[in-house]
Amino acid sequence: MARADRAVTLRPVAAGDLDACHRLSMQVSWPHRREDWEFVLDLGQGFVAVVAEEVVGTALWWPFGAGHASLGSIIVAPDRQGAGIGRLLMSGLLDATEGRSLALVATQQGQPLYARYGFAPGGTVLQHQDTGPDVAAPILARGESLRPAIAGDLPLLASLDSAATGLPRQAVLAALLARAEAVVLERGGVAAGFGFLRRHGRGWLLGPVAAADAQAARTVIAHWLSAKRGEFVRIDVHAHTGLGAWLTGIGLPQVASGLVMLRGVVQAAPGPTRQFALASQALG
Repeated sequence: MARADRAVTLRPVAAGDLDACHRLSMQVSWPHRREDWEFVLDLGQGFVAVVAEEVVGTALWWPFGAGHASLGSIIVAPDRQGAGIGRLLMSGLLDATEGRSLALVATQQGQPLYARYGFAPGGTVLQHQDTGPDVAAPILARGESLRPAIAGDLPLLASLDSAATGLPRQAVLAALLARAEAVVLERGGVAAGFGFLRRHGRGWLLGPVAAADAQAARTVIAHWLSAKRGEFVRIDVHAHTGLGAWLTGIGLPQVASGLVMLRGVVQAAPGPTRQFALASQALG
């Protein structure tokens, strides 16, 4: 039963809240490690809901340029749900991001709350995960090559990512390059896609993946699944890419889905690359 016997206050999240945020996510059975929270806190900002110095809710946002933001890590402690804390956190987020278009990935539980704040459906994200399937290394077509990404590739990766998402996400990619592995797929010496792999949750998180076409995306994904045979891998893909059926077919089943919800006018991605897998459901 929700407890609302004490006043709830909202304050900006701080580095000192890292352990409390991690404990809260464990209470709702999220697999996030403390290091995963550190990663998103370093890139974003947001709020914690507090009752008598106890953190009972979290809500973060990440700016992409001056006009857009992604919302995520929205949690209310199980024993406090139904007491209006979710509404308080959302009000804080909307005040902080006023004037920006917004995106988030909603669970079925959260969709009614976000709809009340003007968010509308904008697509579906499919979560696939399992202990790494027995996937062979991809056979590259004539003129194709895969190479490790290096720090000097940041401008290239940022350009490909911006073409795929329509957003300036160089800060996210720089943070990923500092802590993840990445590969670049080239065709005839020209970059045709990339994919990151990093430690997250129960094992490895594969994403973001951006590519010129579905075959390029499958090549990058197969490379990482082959490299991590027998290990736990998670990937979140856009349903409209059609990769879900392929992932299930190679032994990486879908375990959940989330609804992309948008508020305001979100700039369309210019292409020609497309985003196939997310960096995370929070970061997009």
